[in-house]
Amino acid sequence: MKINIKYTSVSSSDAITDYVNKRLAKIVKIIGNDPSIICDVELAKTTGHQNKGDIFRAEVHIVGPGKNLYASSEKIDLYTAIDDVRDEIRRELKSKKDKDVSAIRRGGARVKAMVKGLWPF
Repeated sequence: MKINIKYTSVSSSDAITDYVNKRLAKIVKIIGNDPSIICDVELAKTTGHQNKGDIFRAEVHIVGPGKNLYASSEKIDLYTAIDDVRDEIRRELKSKKDKDVSAIRRGGARVKAMVKGLWPF
């Protein structure tokens, strides 16, 4: 998986880059290390004049064969926003995987019902 990090109104640093790569390593374990999957991460500061409220935004967009997932989070701290968006994207990946497994099982059950109906023993 290729990870692209974009900084908007936030200064880039090695600490933030390492933190994002470390947090997204768990997503790589779920998806697999397929080089055709692209993960776009955007880290932004929403406003420059605000002292209170949610001012940091983290977004993750995963695109690949059979995958198009997006998650976004706004928090008061950049690291907290990164953690929150990672949890949200993991939840979406798990939900998609459960739906795919359920569809395969339903299809198998229909095939079994057809076979039982055609060839009764």
